[in-house]
Amino acid sequence: MLDLEKKSPLAFSLALKDGRTIETVGDAADFLSSLNAEQRERAHWKAAILMLNNAMKESRYLTTATINLRSALLYDRLIEHR
Repeated sequence: MLDLEKKSPLAFSLALKDGRTIETVGDAADFLSSLNAEQRERAHWKAAILMLNNAMKESRYLTTATINLRSALLYDRLIEHR
């Protein structure tokens, strides 16, 4: 797999309850950047941020990063459980 860029697709897209969709690495990075300081200190968001950073260094971690982001979104009830 080539190095990831902002436009690189995630392993799968994530449809938020508010109508937004997180589809690319850039979308995920922008979403994580929008978290406030309190949110960033929560374990589930720390894991999502860490795994996205790992995926940016080593693209084979992209699926794990996407799953961690989905888990964090589910934990905060920002997406529907399917």
